[in-house]
Amino acid sequence: MIEIRKYNESDARDLWAIFYHTIRNVNSRDYTQVQVEAWAPDNVSPDVWQRKMNAISPFVAEIDGEIVGYADLQEDGLIDHFFCHHEHQGKGVGRHLMEHVLRVGELQGITRFYSEVSITARPFYEKFGFKVAKEQTVEIRGQKLRNFVMEK
Repeated sequence: MIEIRKYNESDARDLWAIFYHTIRNVNSRDYTQVQVEAWAPDNVSPDVWQRKMNAISPFVAEIDGEIVGYADLQEDGLIDHFFCHHEHQGKGVGRHLMEHVLRVGELQGITRFYSEVSITARPFYEKFGFKVAKEQTVEIRGQKLRNFVMEK
């Protein structure tokens, strides 16, 4: 059973592992090795990551106490991070997280949800009614990556 809970500061290391391994193992089918290494580098400062997670305060998905995904929702409707553990894809983790994010947002009166979505995640977002507002190229650590601003 998938449970969604609030973020704890002690979750940051596990969330880094999900971020890193998902990009390296899943997004690698749509981006080059050099691009995924720039996006999820080996040398990110744990302090920088901790501050980022504390700032976005994501929802955390667990199965039997194991963290299997996370997603945030900012006050303006931005979904900044949305990642599911690479070994738990296709098991409903993403669906549970997205349903939770949308439900919480609606309760907060958010009428527009948006995110910068990877090539890999675009079909997932489309299943939830998100549309491409624009295609863009972003630069991360010297690498140019194509993604989409999507909104609902």
